[in-house]
Amino acid sequence: MPVISFANPKGGAGKTTSALLLAGELAARGASVAILDADPERWISQWGALPGKPANVTIIGNVTEDTIGDVIEDASSENQFVIIDCEGTASLMVANAIGMSDLVIIPTQGASMDAKGASKTIKLIRNQSRMARREIPFAVLLTRVSAAVTSRSLKNVRDQLDQAGIEVLAISIVERAAYRDLLDFGGLLSNLDPKQVSNVDKAVQNAMAFAAEVIARLKQTKEQGRAA
Repeated sequence: MPVISFANPKGGAGKTTSALLLAGELAARGASVAILDADPERWISQWGALPGKPANVTIIGNVTEDTIGDVIEDASSENQFVIIDCEGTASLMVANAIGMSDLVIIPTQGASMDAKGASKTIKLIRNQSRMARREIPFAVLLTRVSAAVTSRSLKNVRDQLDQAGIEVLAISIVERAAYRDLLDFGGLLSNLDPKQVSNVDKAVQNAMAFAAEVIARLKQTKEQGRAA
């Protein structure tokens, strides 16, 4: 089953939020999802301890560089999707996760530090592709994007990615209070109370569009693999 890693050595790039959004939307569609919480902060494990975690979402913590390969294989055999929230460093564990991924998503804010982190991740992906003798699909996901204005720094980062020929997902993760509140209240976006959290409907629409694009990309990659 598809293994999707979220990686960027730059802390605060939006890995945990985007991984959680994807897992939540897949679970809302009825899929069984395993989330490997490889981030030392264990934000997703903390979310899972709150009320409202869907029964079809399994969270696996305490993953190490020695065990991650076996954990991914076991999770893949038991779930329809495996999502890995990688730690914020270019470690052996991250390399192992990337090497076993069907898609690597690189969350990146519109700032030069995030872009540099994305560049390191792409080099790591290409190295793992050479070692595995297969192409590991990847794409940059722009995160915490303003719903109202495109900042100069974001435009600069986007131009740099385009010039380098790096694929960028069409859907960006917009800055929404609802995404932060997920980690406080638990559950899925659709469970948040619109009276307590602003623009829940827009947050849900954004997350659904993001999940739909990821699913479409996975299907495209699978079809290309068959054609080859």
